[in-house]
Amino acid sequence: MSHDHRVLGRRLDLFDTTPAVGAGLPLWLPDGAVIRGELEAFALEEALASGCRRIYTPMLAKRELFERSGHWHKFSADMFPEMIVGGESFVLRPANCPHHTQVFAAREHSYRDLPVGYAELGSMFRSELSGVLGGLSRVRQINLDDAHVFARPDQVGEQVRVALAAIRRCYDVLGIEIDHLRLSVRGPGGAYLGGDAQWERAEGQLREALDGEGLEYELGIGEAAFYGPKVDVQVRDAAGREETLSTVQVDHNLPERFDLTYIGPDGRKHRPVLIHRGLLSSMERMTALLLERHDGRLPTWLAPVQVRLLPVADHAHGPAALRVLDRMRRAGIRAEVSVDGSLGARIRAARERREPYLAVLGDSELDADALTVSAPGSGARATVGVAAFIGSVTAEIGRRSPVAALEAESMVEPDTAGRAVR
Repeated sequence: MSHDHRVLGRRLDLFDTTPAVGAGLPLWLPDGAVIRGELEAFALEEALASGCRRIYTPMLAKRELFERSGHWHKFSADMFPEMIVGGESFVLRPANCPHHTQVFAAREHSYRDLPVGYAELGSMFRSELSGVLGGLSRVRQINLDDAHVFARPDQVGEQVRVALAAIRRCYDVLGIEIDHLRLSVRGPGGAYLGGDAQWERAEGQLREALDGEGLEYELGIGEAAFYGPKVDVQVRDAAGREETLSTVQVDHNLPERFDLTYIGPDGRKHRPVLIHRGLLSSMERMTALLLERHDGRLPTWLAPVQVRLLPVADHAHGPAALRVLDRMRRAGIRAEVSVDGSLGARIRAARERREPYLAVLGDSELDADALTVSAPGSGARATVGVAAFIGSVTAEIGRRSPVAALEAESMVEPDTAGRAVR
């Protein structure tokens, strides 16, 4: 099977596009929605663990919000046309951060409250030309794992370190190796917000955080966001191409543009610093990268179907397979039963769909309340009790183990069925 995520996505029934909906607007099919849902839950879990709280904000806003943030001046050519409603101008957002500034501004904050972090799986929109759209990697609606932390100046370094540690934890779980870190700063002639003092302070805060952790990094001149410098986490895709997934950005400009304040210990208003961060990047880009990296054979916790049950004969073993199916689903395992066609054909079909575990149920397994299980990713095979197998798989899912084959090694009961399921 191809390593191209566009081919994998269609062959594995994960996503598709239709002319009626339009290019760059992928439809997440049920199996693809499972992958995205698991990634969203993982991103939220990590965001909450690192101090953020979940929020929801609208996907559109008045044009003046983005004029004030600077996005309209910078990105209006890449935004969808404004919509006039009741004499007011609304636009689909190109970024989530302006909305998050308004969540912060909605309530007064004391210096004791900070840092205040907001996490949202937010949809953003870019009016990309049809010629550059492709699969999940270039789309017109981007669903971004996004968080914004409003901090006191003395908290910035620690919050950058917290964000980088959370990114590393996420990548370890996903089996993604960081190629290098890039400190992205201003370049000559760019259209950047703010003055030199703001930029020098922000760059200094990022350098201090990186140096304090002993982290090596490259300098990316001209790669900064228009409102502030950032640390880009660079990875390699399956073809060896470098790309940016996650970022941590320090921003002194948006808090000033929106006149954001907190009350300091002196009773006066002070300006917070805004730290933009994304742990997993967009759901589209992360899904594309994982599909290509794993050739469609995702870790068990991400797999749309985690166990494929294969009764040898439908009439003799089908009812028992349905009972096992019920036990697995009640334990939180995504399992399915296949009965149509020969056993060999069903095994081949499950292998082609890159499913982590194939579990055969015949006479000997029925007598022993067992399953003959194979893990195609490793070639491991064993006959194991149903209860033990369910316990092993649920433990693997709970740990979000990056490699399903490792769990197969724990199935040490001998294969008594003598049935070749490779």
